[in-house]
Amino acid sequence: MAAGPDPDSELPIKLNPCSNGEYLPQPLGTVEREAIRRTREQASTYARRLNVDRRSFLRSMGGAALMLATLSACHGESRAAKGKSAGGQYRLPRESPTEPGAAAGALGGNEFILDVQTHFLEHDATHQAGGSFATAFPQARCNTADPLSCFSIEQYLDELFLLSDTSMAVISAVPIPGDASPLSIDQMEKARRTFDAVCHDERLLLHGGAFPQLGDLQTTLDGMLALQTEHPIAAWKVYTHIPGRWWLDDHEAGVPQVGNAFLDEVGKSRSKICCVHKGFGSLFGAGAVEYASPVDIGPAATAHPSVTFVVYHSGYEPEIVEGPYTDATANQGVNRLVTSLRRSGIGPGGNVYAELGSTWRNVMRDPTQAAHVLGKLLQALGPDHVVWGTDSIWYGAPQDQIQAFRTFEITPEYQERFGYPALTPDVKRKILGLNSARIYGVRPVPPSCKFTAADIQRARAALPVSNRTHGPTNAAELRALIRAHGPV
Repeated sequence: MAAGPDPDSELPIKLNPCSNGEYLPQPLGTVEREAIRRTREQASTYARRLNVDRRSFLRSMGGAALMLATLSACHGESRAAKGKSAGGQYRLPRESPTEPGAAAGALGGNEFILDVQTHFLEHDATHQAGGSFATAFPQARCNTADPLSCFSIEQYLDELFLLSDTSMAVISAVPIPGDASPLSIDQMEKARRTFDAVCHDERLLLHGGAFPQLGDLQTTLDGMLALQTEHPIAAWKVYTHIPGRWWLDDHEAGVPQVGNAFLDEVGKSRSKICCVHKGFGSLFGAGAVEYASPVDIGPAATAHPSVTFVVYHSGYEPEIVEGPYTDATANQGVNRLVTSLRRSGIGPGGNVYAELGSTWRNVMRDPTQAAHVLGKLLQALGPDHVVWGTDSIWYGAPQDQIQAFRTFEITPEYQERFGYPALTPDVKRKILGLNSARIYGVRPVPPSCKFTAADIQRARAALPVSNRTHGPTNAAELRALIRAHGPV
C-alpha cells in the first residue's frame, strides 16, 4: 500500500535528510530545524491572509519564497550569535510570500537549464536482486504502492521536466558494470526515445559508462568504440574509487595503470568529454576517499589537452565543513580540486569544469558553506567553467534546487574578504546551462517542452508525482540499498 502522509512533503524546499546512495544522509541541524518550524508556523498565517489552505500556500511560489527567506534569516541569526557574518544569503523581496508577481520575479526564470547529472533506475527481473532493493524503501515516497517505481523512467521524466524548469538533461552512468546495472545503455536509450517521441528535440543526452580498471584493458577500449558506434554517446563517465582503485594520471604503482590509455581513447573518440566522480568517497571502505580525490585532475588534464574534464561533485565531501582556501585546508573537500589545478597551472579557460550535483543540494541549506564552495570554484575555474547538475531523481524534482540557486547571493563582505566573484544573473545563466551547452555542442532548446502527463502515458505509462525526495534517508536504508545493488 502507498505511504501515509508525510508532513515534510508539503515543504516547498526539501531540506530533509536524503542521499544519492554515496554518502550517509546528513541530519538536520539546529538552523534547518528552526527554519522548518518557522516556515510551518508562518505558512498558516499567510494562508489565512490569502484565503487559501495551508498546503496550497506551501506549494506555491510564495511558500518557496517564505521558506528560503526564513532559512536565510535563521542562518544569519545563528552566525551573528557566534559573532560571525553570513557568507551567503537568499535574497527575496519582503512581499514575495503574499505577492505572486514578486515571488515569480525572484524564483522564476526562463533560463536554459541543462542538468548534466541525472539518473533513474529501471528494475526488471534481471535487476531485482532477489527483491531486496525494495527493503531499502519500505514505504513508497511517490504516491505509489511499489517503491521501485519512484525511480522509473516515467517518474524521472515527470519530476525532471514537468515539475521543474529543466530544459535538457544528461543521463549519467552509475558505477555498476555489466548486466547487473539498473541503468544500462539500453534503459538510457529507452528514456531518450520516449522523450524524443514527446518533445521531438533531443532533450536527453547519454553517458557511456566505462570501467578500464576491470578486466582486460583492450577489451574495454574496444567496447568504448562499439558503444559509440551503436549509441549517441555524448560523454564518458568513470569512477576512480569503485569498483576497484585507479587514477586518471597513473601516478601510483600497484594499482591498474589504465588512466592514460583510457584518456587517449577518449581523446580519439567522437565524444572527447570525460566526466569523473570526485568526492563523496567515505562510504566505500578504506582508501575510497583517497581515490575519490581530484588530486589527479590537474596532471591528467595537462597531459590530455584535447579532452574536456567535467569533475562531478567538485571533490566535495559532506563530512568537511567548507571554508576559505588555506594552506592548512588545501587537501580537504573542494580545496583538493583547487590545489590540483593550481599545481598544474590550470586556471580559468582551461579544459576542466566543476560540476555541482549533490554538492549544491548539501550546501544550499548552509549559505556560508555555499558561498565558499561556489566562490572557490568560480575563482579557480572562472564563471565559464562551473556547470549545473542535481543528481536527481534521488532528490525528487530539482525545482527547489533551481529556485534556491536563482535567489542565492555571495555577500558583498565575502566578495571583498575572499575575492569571490558576484553571482550575477549572467553568471547564473552560464552555470545553469550555457556552459554545458558549449561543452556538449548542443543548441539551447526552449525553457520548457509543452507536454502533458497524457503525452507521457502514450509513450509509457505515467505515474503520480509528489514533492518528495526518493533516495535513502538514514543509514539503515542506505545499507539496504548497497546490499541490493552495491554503491549506486
